[in-house]
Amino acid sequence: MNSQRKKKRIGLISLGCAKNLVDSEVLLKQLESSRIEIDFEPRSLEDIQAIVINTCGFIGDAKQESVDKILQYVNAKRQGVIERIYLMGCLTERYRNELEREIPEADGIYGINELPVIIRELGGEYRINLLGERYLTTPSHYAYIKIAEGCDRSCSFCAIPMIRGTHRSRPMEEIIREANYLSDQGVKELLVISQDTTFYGIDIYSRRTLAELLRKLALVKGIEWIRLHYAYPHAFPMEVLNVIREHPTICNYVDIPLQHINSRILRSMKRGITGDKTRKLIDKIREKIPGVSLRTTFITGYPGEKDEDVEELIRFLEQVKFDRVGMFAYSHEEGTAAFSLKDSIPAGEKQKRVAMLMNIQEEISFQLNQQKIGHTLRVLIDKKEGDSWVGRTEADSPEVDQEVLISDKSGKLEPGRFCDVTITEAGHFDLIGESTF
Repeated sequence: MNSQRKKKRIGLISLGCAKNLVDSEVLLKQLESSRIEIDFEPRSLEDIQAIVINTCGFIGDAKQESVDKILQYVNAKRQGVIERIYLMGCLTERYRNELEREIPEADGIYGINELPVIIRELGGEYRINLLGERYLTTPSHYAYIKIAEGCDRSCSFCAIPMIRGTHRSRPMEEIIREANYLSDQGVKELLVISQDTTFYGIDIYSRRTLAELLRKLALVKGIEWIRLHYAYPHAFPMEVLNVIREHPTICNYVDIPLQHINSRILRSMKRGITGDKTRKLIDKIREKIPGVSLRTTFITGYPGEKDEDVEELIRFLEQVKFDRVGMFAYSHEEGTAAFSLKDSIPAGEKQKRVAMLMNIQEEISFQLNQQKIGHTLRVLIDKKEGDSWVGRTEADSPEVDQEVLISDKSGKLEPGRFCDVTITEAGHFDLIGESTF
């Protein structure tokens, strides 16, 4: 290889959530259409001329990861390994002025709504006819589908509205067109996402239309699983539960971030719901969808959280027995309503509470998994690791939930294929089984 050959490729680093990943995939498709060579998450900087970093600016840990990644490539530029650095995404939207001042090595800093500008700067042409098309970075059999942007909620701890703006639903026909496009690419599982999926439709249809959208998505040929994420608990549209129950294509799975169970904390968080109403909602979901898998997230260490509040959260976990739980330490974010409150709980204590709560959830998960031994479950194969295939059940979303490790004597398994798996062993966060071909 000629070491003197001029570097022409562009590397793209995508940080943060699945919603950010979709933005990166749109950028990749646009650049590809302009015949610009792109490496997604490049393992080597050989032949890489420029790096684009799609940053996250949500909470402290995510911001630090973005800053660390930026500094890593600033150092590479200083050493002459790459020529240019471009920054985009949530961190740049939130801290653009500070980044321009502190990172003079950046050749361009862009907000979340400047995709055409970024593409032009990289030598491409923004093509409106590619609306809804993306270059998938996920395995080819599943994809995230973003149904809205921004958020109208006023949760006291959350910086998303100041970063992403107010809620803006995508027209239903545009989403269905994208779903058909994804199906044509071989996608079998759609993961429905936005900042708040249950708010979908209010701004353009003057009513919540998530249920109607799910019905239409369920009719898209080739799509076998549809999975609902980020369902806000306050004013949850109950008709969605009927749609999930009635359509086999829609997974019996609801990701519903609750954040806490103590009513005083929920009121300070401005969640619009009490602990009692939260409990009744969970009961209603399970009544409407027997066997539903529930995923949620909680924040501990919020200003004013007392030991008895944590104990109430522990009792709630033990009583409800969620299938999946994410636990986060409160991050004191400037610009949010909670920033005016005293962040009085030390970082070490926050992490102690996170660990304690997750230990409890780990035992709950183990008990639920033990009940699956001997049962045969439908599994979607994601990949192969060593001698085992790795897949997921209807109860599991990629990246955030557990996996099934599968032994296969048939030789018929491959990524993107559904198969029946008999569970033979179960751990705290993984299942082990044998395919029944």
